[in-house]
Amino acid sequence: MPQLDPLILVDILGIIAFTISGFLVGARNHLDILGLIIAASLTALGGGIVRDTILSVTPFAFKTLYPATALFTVIFFALLLKIHKYDSIEKRWLFVVSDTIGLVAFSITGALLAINAEYNFFGVIILSFITAMGGGVIRDILINQVPAILISDFYGSISVIVSILLLLLHVSSFLNQTTIILVAIFSIALRLLAYRQKWHLPKMI
Repeated sequence: MPQLDPLILVDILGIIAFTISGFLVGARNHLDILGLIIAASLTALGGGIVRDTILSVTPFAFKTLYPATALFTVIFFALLLKIHKYDSIEKRWLFVVSDTIGLVAFSITGALLAINAEYNFFGVIILSFITAMGGGVIRDILINQVPAILISDFYGSISVIVSILLLLLHVSSFLNQTTIILVAIFSIALRLLAYRQKWHLPKMI
């Protein structure tokens, strides 16, 4: 039996996680069911489409598995979850955890694909960052709100940390499935700790 590419598994995990967070943001903004599907799908697929366009490959969203995963997640989650108190929904741990998992998963795939494409230091960071942030930025612009990346504390920093760690592991010849999993666990724990402790980068004003 052929084995599934680990990158595909990470992409699917990221899609499920980001679909849930996009769904919750859409619900907070009182979108109808079509709006929820669009918001969730853009969050889950947008960054990967931009990533694949930069890599000059067929966008992964054009392969049935990925949009089907996002759509199934929206339908399943809509049936499972009864949404209420929309205004506080982004402060709930369900949103934070799902968004963090999606953030780390897509940061990893973006960085690994950039490394495989032999991008330089900045190219790896940029592709990782775009993969993780692109969908959320597109979603936030569509619903007319300031992208979360510009106002959320210690959010985009996680993507930069993930890409740098993976690049260092690659340069030192320690990049393998085990170390990638360790980076993922560390990054998820760091993001959740930063959220709980309210860590943030310094502001000019």
